[in-house]
Amino acid sequence: MTTMAIPLPRTKAPIARLLRSELRMMLRRPRTLVGLGLLAAVPVIAGIAIRIAADGDGPVGEGLSTLVAGNGLMLPIFSLLAALTMLLPLVGATLAADALAGESTNGTLRSLLVAPVSRPRLLAIKAFGIATVTLLACLLMAATGTITGIILLGGDGMLTVSATRLPFADGLGRVLLTALLVAVQIWGVAAVGLAVSAWTDHPLIVLSVALGLLIVSGVLSAIPALDWLDPVLITSGWESIGEVARDPLPWPTLTEGVLRAGCYILIGYSVALSRMLTRDG
Repeated sequence: MTTMAIPLPRTKAPIARLLRSELRMMLRRPRTLVGLGLLAAVPVIAGIAIRIAADGDGPVGEGLSTLVAGNGLMLPIFSLLAALTMLLPLVGATLAADALAGESTNGTLRSLLVAPVSRPRLLAIKAFGIATVTLLACLLMAATGTITGIILLGGDGMLTVSATRLPFADGLGRVLLTALLVAVQIWGVAAVGLAVSAWTDHPLIVLSVALGLLIVSGVLSAIPALDWLDPVLITSGWESIGEVARDPLPWPTLTEGVLRAGCYILIGYSVALSRMLTRDG
């Protein structure tokens, strides 16, 4: 009498444990910790510089920086917008490069692909880790900027560019809104990086493509004859995040940038998913 072997069901690891493991691994990387530390220092350095300039005879600066002196809650907004030009996109691109291309270079991606975790689930875990650490970086800048602004620059609320003064709680809400809006834009950059990361084994290629996209978008948006390209350029509308300092909030302007970033997130994630589903194990 012959017996037929019954295949054992493929067990799935608990999603919460996988997410915790991914975050723990990302936050233990030295370059992640160094990046978070440098970003946390940006508002402190900016606050010290503005305080020194305010005590002198020269001008404090231009744009939002003119409102920061004596208006401490404006410092985190100013710092986040300054970091949005390059530092925060670099962090997002680096995280995306490490997520798949870095794992492939280290030889660990192959073992992940044959593990009892479906490929769409694996990609979702990687994307969750990138989004969480990116949001953490923005919130860290907002926290250090708020503390530094209150200590060095003072202010019992927020003076807006509309010449109205918001209570402290409302001003703090504007700071958190800025951090969230900036994080969404970085998610768009990271999604592009994740798509490239799924197609290559070299993290430097991911960084080159992601940062090159930012540079090209910035150059094209500066050419008046190419204004018709603005709706599809990833950096279009980044400067409009500074409109959170207006009263009342210009929601149509702010949501336009969020929708554009959402399109990049959807396209980048879809490209990465299509590659993961066809990639050799």
